[in-house]
Amino acid sequence: MRILKVHNYYTGPGGEDTVFHAERDLLRSRGHEVIEYLESNTKIATMNKAKVVLQTLWSAPSYHKLIRFLHQTQPQVVHFHNTFPLISPSAYYACQNLGLPVVQTLDNQRLMCPAASFYRAGKLCTDCLGKTPPWPGVLHACYHNSHLHTAVVATMLTLHRWLRTWQTKVDVFLCATNFYRDLFIQAGIPSEKIVVVPHFVQERYPSDSDQHVGDYALFIGRLDPEKGVKTLLGAWKELNIPLKIRGSGRLDEMARTFIKQHQMESVEFIDPLEKHQLSDLIAHARFLVAPSEGYYETFGMVIVEAYSRRIPVIASNIGVTPELVSDQKTGLLFEAGNAVDLANKARWLWDHPTEASAMGRSGFELYRERYTENQCYGTLIEVYERLINSR
Repeated sequence: MRILKVHNYYTGPGGEDTVFHAERDLLRSRGHEVIEYLESNTKIATMNKAKVVLQTLWSAPSYHKLIRFLHQTQPQVVHFHNTFPLISPSAYYACQNLGLPVVQTLDNQRLMCPAASFYRAGKLCTDCLGKTPPWPGVLHACYHNSHLHTAVVATMLTLHRWLRTWQTKVDVFLCATNFYRDLFIQAGIPSEKIVVVPHFVQERYPSDSDQHVGDYALFIGRLDPEKGVKTLLGAWKELNIPLKIRGSGRLDEMARTFIKQHQMESVEFIDPLEKHQLSDLIAHARFLVAPSEGYYETFGMVIVEAYSRRIPVIASNIGVTPELVSDQKTGLLFEAGNAVDLANKARWLWDHPTEASAMGRSGFELYRERYTENQCYGTLIEVYERLINSR
């Protein structure tokens, strides 16, 4: 099968890039020809600002360039990841004009929220969900803290909602959770066009002899307010459980100062690691902590990674997390933002290693059932073949 993967990179690496690369490599490993059409937002710094605005709304250069590229490469199906802002929705029209089926992965909230985050002023915000135009985002300057920049994104969303671009120019949307599927339906994406395809991590099948009781708790993620860093630190101020933190972000300095001020000697910051080293760090933990608050994670790849290593998870009960973490089965859920509740759950799981090991085994079974590359590959190919045969 000849598949065209389309992706617009941001200025810095992110989770969407990880998903794009993982699916591309998976398809190639199974013998498919994967062609790439790529853009990068690093170009924006040297572009005329008015041109960037126009390309965000409708990129004529992308449309014509993609038409030529499609004629040259002759793909059977076109799979989009990110189109914002330089590729733009005009690319869908190029594919439709040549009769090619279109798949769009929904790995962020851009079609529902101009800031693509559901996060404003330190809190969860869904004020723009279902609104055309999404005027609350413009009012609050949610994108780049700029009324003008937000207005450009809001105009793009409004224009293509009026044109019914996403309803008529995209054949199938892929999203990673049922939670987000329901949100996209609220935003106007036809329910019959959405297929849930959870993300995957590399398959691991450890033997029973690999099971052990780890000697530390672990946090992996950005040190940003929405990741629940303050709640994590507030909980560990009351605990004497070893905690390793791997990550960086806006609260990096605050976190280090807080730990020093409260003499939290059990907390250790881990320097950046290679991928295999990070996997080993997870494998030797007693449990993983995922304390996000105030916004909806788009998935939770680190939770799946923990399950693949038979590690249970303590997570906040918000957004997609209850779909990934089964309370008292694959881990424990606590009230988002509640440091006392987190401390109590962490203390209990630390003091009950037998139960922690059982939850880790349950998480591993869930991983094998839902989150391996075989599951993802099977669903992708089923979608591709159905669309190709329909043409």
